[in-house]
Amino acid sequence: MRYVDGYVVPVPKKNLEAYRRMAQKAGKVWREHGALEYIECAADDVKPGKRTSFPQSVKLKPGETVVFAYVVYKSRAHRDRVNAKVMKDPRLASMMNIKALPFDAKRMFWGGFKTIVEL
Repeated sequence: MRYVDGYVVPVPKKNLEAYRRMAQKAGKVWREHGALEYIECAADDVKPGKRTSFPQSVKLKPGETVVFAYVVYKSRAHRDRVNAKVMKDPRLASMMNIKALPFDAKRMFWGGFKTIVEL
């Protein structure tokens, strides 16, 4: 079964185009190094919940939107090999400075997931 890295990111709406450009560049690098898919999605129908929700998960502020992203790999071992190459790729050096990013990286969260159903 495939392996997925998932990300949830709060992005100021005024920075969404800059974020999209950054994500497109990052996605190209991930794909060149072997990722099967690279998807970034901006919130369209995500409302605050009573206990938890996408907006609450990143402490969404006025003027921000939530981005949900995921990268698909053949396996966790494949993910580890791809990410090792990605992290060394000089094209992403500017993205390693969290102060220069078009979003608040401190409120971003991510994780790796084993696929349990694929249809």
